[in-house]
Amino acid sequence: MLTVTMRSPELHPVALTSGERLLFGRAPHGTARQPGRYAVAVPGCAPHVSRVLADLVVSDGAARLTWRGANEAMLSSLFEAPGGARRVTLVRGMSTVLDDGKNELVVFGAKALGQRTADLALTFLVAGTRGRGEPTELEPADATGTGTPATAEAPQALTRYSKVWFVALALTEPLLAGEDDEARVPTHQEIHRRVSHWRGGQAWNLADPRRVDEAVKKISRIAFGEEADPYTAARDGKLFNARFAVAKRAAQRRLVTAEDLDEVERAARERR
Repeated sequence: MLTVTMRSPELHPVALTSGERLLFGRAPHGTARQPGRYAVAVPGCAPHVSRVLADLVVSDGAARLTWRGANEAMLSSLFEAPGGARRVTLVRGMSTVLDDGKNELVVFGAKALGQRTADLALTFLVAGTRGRGEPTELEPADATGTGTPATAEAPQALTRYSKVWFVALALTEPLLAGEDDEARVPTHQEIHRRVSHWRGGQAWNLADPRRVDEAVKKISRIAFGEEADPYTAARDGKLFNARFAVAKRAAQRRLVTAEDLDEVERAARERR
């Protein structure tokens, strides 16, 4: 029999066994009460977080997580294989099987900290036998969801085709193209040239490196939130390769995507 235990700093452990199903998010609810189907509201979710983030189904052979939320997340795990690690960016509709052992789920910018947000972390422990501890007494999934506030609008995002959006695309291009073997990011000049190429020679004022830096800092605040912004940490003397961290985070959060890169490259070719 398979057992999956969900943990977070604010949540008492939640244990599921084979044949059970769990919905979790800001305010999950189902369409009907069914045996073995449960719902857990994760404490501390920000108002823009989806009511239902994910659907976890446990069978004898596997624990399958299906992502339902509009908020992107990163699932990572360690397992006995060459390389020994897996990282998957989750978007709505994606389904993945949890690995045996410890699985870490990070929901980007989903935790409320006053007027700010931070990442929300959940841990899933997958084992062949029931773990120790006292799991939460789960209630059947609520069919009504009465009185639950509607999901708010997400925090600021990149405006498509804006100057900052194009800078984000140039900044993350090596990652989106799969060239992420080294912690290298494009220079100011390279970012200017790429944006100019994509926009037919029009690159706003990005020939000035200061304007590129301003755009990167805006991307950083959107990607990380003010609480975890590496440029905020830099003011405390902790800056270490912040631009690569911003590029990686922007790609993980899908602020820009490989599809976006294909689109602007195709448009540039058609202008020739």
